[in-house]
Amino acid sequence: MLTSKQRAFLRAKANGLDAIFQVGKGGITENLLNQIGDALEARELIKLSVLETSMLTAKEASAAICEALGADPVQCVGAKLVIYRPNSEKPVLILPKA
Repeated sequence: MLTSKQRAFLRAKANGLDAIFQVGKGGITENLLNQIGDALEARELIKLSVLETSMLTAKEASAAICEALGADPVQCVGAKLVIYRPNSEKPVLILPKA
């Protein structure tokens, strides 16, 4: 669970990121979850976008992805969402202390 200070730090880091995945009308598939999991292992912090044709809102997609992958939601604004999962072997981002 992230503290508000850590969440603010991650939001600042995610500000310059581009969305690397899109959730479309197909929803959240097993293949999409595998790709997101691989990206989280490499980057720890990723941004996704939810297309208008999707049956899910950004908050619903964020909750489903985070639950399936054991990640933490950082931010949902409009159709964009940011999620974070630390890499236990070699951390990329060092979070501030609580």
